[in-house]
Amino acid sequence: MILSTSVFGIRLEVIIIIMLLLIILLFAAFVVVFRQLQIITRKYYTLTSGKKAKDLEHIILRRFKEMDKVKARMKHFSKDHRTFKGHLDSCYNRMGLVKYDAFENMAGELSYSLALLNQDNSGFVISSMHSKEGCFSYAKEIIKGESYIALSKEEKEAIQKAITIDEEIQKMVNIEEDDDI
Repeated sequence: MILSTSVFGIRLEVIIIIMLLLIILLFAAFVVVFRQLQIITRKYYTLTSGKKAKDLEHIILRRFKEMDKVKARMKHFSKDHRTFKGHLDSCYNRMGLVKYDAFENMAGELSYSLALLNQDNSGFVISSMHSKEGCFSYAKEIIKGESYIALSKEEKEAIQKAITIDEEIQKMVNIEEDDDI
């Protein structure tokens, strides 16, 4: 007959089984932690192989100085970029040209209307009409795509071309990209 003893009101066999399960769990946790330590140790040795601690410290400090220089340059470039962008927005960067025959007795489309606009669609349109008697040129101010002076059909077309030039360029780029594929 086996006497069953109890500790704290729990049978001894149950306590032994619980202790064995805890030992197995602790061993599994030990294996996992040991594997992670091995991985970190390998990475550390890879990082520091052939280098002394002072060399590594010197390398890290030099990289921080380089990063500080890069950040300073980026601030300078960003400031320059804002300045240049401000200048470019006021430059005439949109152009529309329409050539036509102004008079019935002239051929060769020697007359033209040229619109030069900035980012806000403000600028001017120059029209030059050629005839047998001479050449007549006119300039009209354009503010936000409109003129206070009456515009000819060709001047309106030149202004419209200038306003939509970004879209035309994008269409051409898309066509070239499609051809490359």
